[in-house]
Amino acid sequence: MLNLQVDIDPNSGFCFGVVYAIEMAEDMLEEQGYLYCLGDIVHNDEEVRRLEDKGLRIINHEQLRELRNETVLIRAHGEPPSTYELALQNNLSLIDASCPVVLKLQNRIKNSFDKGDNIYIYGKHGHAEVVGLLGQTNNEAVVFQDIAELPLEELPRSLTLYSQTTKSTDNFYQIKSLLEASGIQVNANDTICRQVSNRDKELRDFASQYDKVVFVSGTKSSNGRVLYGVCKDRNPHTFFISRPEELNTGWFEKNDKVGICGATSTPMWLMQHVRDRLLTY
Repeated sequence: MLNLQVDIDPNSGFCFGVVYAIEMAEDMLEEQGYLYCLGDIVHNDEEVRRLEDKGLRIINHEQLRELRNETVLIRAHGEPPSTYELALQNNLSLIDASCPVVLKLQNRIKNSFDKGDNIYIYGKHGHAEVVGLLGQTNNEAVVFQDIAELPLEELPRSLTLYSQTTKSTDNFYQIKSLLEASGIQVNANDTICRQVSNRDKELRDFASQYDKVVFVSGTKSSNGRVLYGVCKDRNPHTFFISRPEELNTGWFEKNDKVGICGATSTPMWLMQHVRDRLLTY
């Protein structure tokens, strides 16, 4: 026996937006036995499988176009206006679980677009939230993942900057500074969710307390990759897994203190399963 001491980070687990979406889904599943959801309800395969076992049916936008007279859940990431227009056409009832932080951001971007601003969005290309944000601008806003993608000399001399809600605040303000250093007037809108951004500092503090850290996240989670990097920077002995079966006994030594943490899309029950397996070593 390795006699590991194992703790779960109390600040890890679902953010309130994901909790809200999953609670709404479970209520409907209990009521009618099945429910369509547009895209993965959360970027965690284990949680998606749990809900699929209860009757959740994940569909994409192409399948949505073929659906009629059904109820469909809009997940926390939000959707562009075209999705709501299609729902009206197809007589679909929408359960809108869009995160309030995302909805507020959508409204701000729409207002900026209506004023004729040059809108730039710091976010991941193709991410569900970003697709919804772009939709507020008739897909005219510019999305970039890295400032290196932007030809600084060709940019308008005045622009309005937004960010996907789960991006790094440090990176956002660094981008703002670099744009301003290039002579561009930047109307910066810090729209990053503080429940997500505060995890950076919390995880740095958490990771530094342990011999080894196990970071639990779905491979599709952008937030997971960012926060894993935060842990890895603070504690090089940090290991990324998506489920307990991926644990490797070779990572640990006798009497190690092990910390378990995860993304805002990682369910607490999954981290508890990881802890239980570690305690058998």
